[in-house]
Amino acid sequence: MSLGVDGPVIRIVAAVALNARGEILLVRKRGTSVFMLPGGKPAFEEPALDALEREIREELGCGLDHAACRALGTFHAPAANEPGCTVEAELFASSLVGDPRPSGEVDEMVWIDPEREVPYPLAQMARQHALPLARALKSTARTAPQ
Repeated sequence: MSLGVDGPVIRIVAAVALNARGEILLVRKRGTSVFMLPGGKPAFEEPALDALEREIREELGCGLDHAACRALGTFHAPAANEPGCTVEAELFASSLVGDPRPSGEVDEMVWIDPEREVPYPLAQMARQHALPLARALKSTARTAPQ
């Protein structure tokens, strides 16, 4: 965690993972009430994709297809569970390998259609940045030649 202009900054990596129906995967971590993207904090000098792969394995018990991952950018939003902190998230369009299931610190996971109203409380990072990115990815997948 570092100190930004507006308070502490929590740096994370996170997956914008879509399934074959174009739904985005969101998780709810133990002791929290909001759904967020799977991912977490990189270890010191850990490459972003290595950190994301480790977090996916720990949180969802599945793998990450490195070759299919694409950087979407770095985004900022108020932290969902740390009042007064900002999350700085490096987001990746991600393809999971195997069947994800809640494990480690994740109590619940859901696949949601990013084009519909979300019936769950969401972290601002997910609502403000990930859902629009997921809509764009879903739209691109629909129009891509098969």
